[in-house]
Formats: sequence, structure tokens, C-alpha cells
Amino acid sequence: MPAPFRHDYDTPWKDALTRHFPDFLAFYFPAAHAAIDWARPHIFLDQELAQISRDSAMGRRLADKLARVHLCNGDEQWVLLHLEVQAGRDGSLAERVFTCNYRSYDRYRRPVASLVLLADRSPRWRPQQFAYRLLGSEMCLQFALAKLLDYAPRLPDLLSEDNPFALVTAAHLMAQRCRKQPLAAYAAKRYLIRLLYRRQWGRQRIMDLLLVIDWILRLPAELELELRSDIQKMEGGCVMPYVSSFERIGLQIGRQEGRQEGRQEGQVELLGRQLARRFGDLPAAVQNRLQQASAAQLLAWGERVFDAATLEDVLGREEGKTTP
Repeated sequence: MPAPFRHDYDTPWKDALTRHFPDFLAFYFPAAHAAIDWARPHIFLDQELAQISRDSAMGRRLADKLARVHLCNGDEQWVLLHLEVQAGRDGSLAERVFTCNYRSYDRYRRPVASLVLLADRSPRWRPQQFAYRLLGSEMCLQFALAKLLDYAPRLPDLLSEDNPFALVTAAHLMAQRCRKQPLAAYAAKRYLIRLLYRRQWGRQRIMDLLLVIDWILRLPAELELELRSDIQKMEGGCVMPYVSSFERIGLQIGRQEGRQEGRQEGQVELLGRQLARRFGDLPAAVQNRLQQASAAQLLAWGERVFDAATLEDVLGREEGKTTP
């Protein structure tokens, strides 16, 4: 059964958006994609965005980005794109987008376009502007909007499209359809992973999408074990873009004894990346603790990452004493 929203702000969604930014825009905001000169590099302004939005409510965001891009109109000046991926209904969304937009303009004195992708389950919730009038004065920001639910009629076509965010969208739609139906979620996740393995995509793209699909379609532990076993059989029976990708990125949760050393190293690497995304650079003591941990301990820590508020919540009080 898909898990409820988890407040792990640096989600796999954010990683996929960052690495495949042109694909994201091409799929959800094609007009914006067509207007950008992709021959010139785009630059993400993550630190600047953190400062701009430091005192705004996080809400249920899956990701947000501020990017510097050039347009195809020949103008040498650059402009800004502000992106939000919103998980659920939030009455403060429009005001938050407006605040980030005007603060970005105030900082850079460059035009700012705000684009919002909604991943909620409410068909009627479609905030597209923040506006007010007062004493003859008027303020209004109209922002571009896309909604995952609008792609539901296209679900069969999404499964065959080449854009990676077609599969991400399909995973969200399947997760919504399979709520409280763990067996249906298992079948959906297995099907999407099989599709992914058959794509002639590069290793990094497949890894990124595996992480997103795994994050969206969470299963009970016993079904995750069954899926892992099924994936191993699947890998043995067909040609993959690379071998054992599902295991290499640490998505396995198997509890069997006698695991190969390489598998545990993969778990350590993945858990370290997850902790660093959540809590910043890891102290040497924490890195050593990860290297020395047993497979069972790594599994227990990995299951806490998504819900923990602090590093101590993940690793326990003993480790918390070693961290700043």
C-alpha cells in the first residue's frame, strides 16, 4: 500500500527534476520548454532559493527549484524559472508562489516565471493566481499550472512514451488508484519496473526513476521481499541495460543471511546519500558507524530515514552524541 506523504523534502522527485530538467519541462510545460534555448547552459540557484524562501511554510512540497535560463528570442539577458511540485492541497500555495516570485525578482531584477505541478488527489483544486485589490491598487500573479490527475485518461500512452516523467506520472496515478490495495500496488510497481528495465536508457536515468517509483509505490515489508525475489528472477531472464540495477541502488530490503559483500556496500552507499540529503554532510563518526553496521542495522536505519526529523532519530542516541 502506498505510504502517506513523508516530510523528506529532498525527495527522489527533486533529484529526478534536477538531473532531467529539460525532460520535466517538455512533459509538463511544453510551451516553456519550447521557449528556452537549451544550447545554452541552465543554472540552478538552490542556495539562493533557500534564502529567498527561508521563512515560508514548507507545506507538502515534493520539490522546488529556481533556475536561470536563456530564451530563444535572441536576447542575451537571462530569466528565472521558479518551479514547485506540490503533494497535497495547501491553502497557502498561491501566496507562497507569489512570495517566492517577487523575492526572486527583487534579488535579481530579472523576469521570473512561476510554474506549479500539482500531485494531489483533488480534481477541483487548481490554484492559479494570487491577487488582491486595495484602494484603487491591484496586485496579481498568474502562474502556469499542470496537474497529474489530468494525465489519467492518457495512462496507457504514458507507459510507452520516451520521456521519463511519463513513467513518473504513471507511477503517481497507479499509486492513487491502488490506495489501501497492497496487492494492486505490488502488481503496479512490478509492471513499472519491468517497463523500466526494458528501456534503452542510460544507467543514471534508470537509477533515478527506480528511486522515484520506489518512493511513490511503497509496499508492506513482506511484499517488498517478494518483489525483490521476483526482480532477481526477472533480471536473470532478460537482457538489461545494466545488470542487477535494482540491487545496486539499495532498494532491496531482504533479510536473508549470507548476503554478498557488494550488496551491503550498496546499502551503505545509498543510506549515506539519503542521510546527507536530509541532514547535510555526515561527520566522520557517522560514516564510520555506517561502514561498521550489520546488514540488519542498515535495514533498520534505512526504514527510519523517511520519517525521522533528526539524524539522532535515525541512528539512535548513541550516534546522536557524536554529531554536531
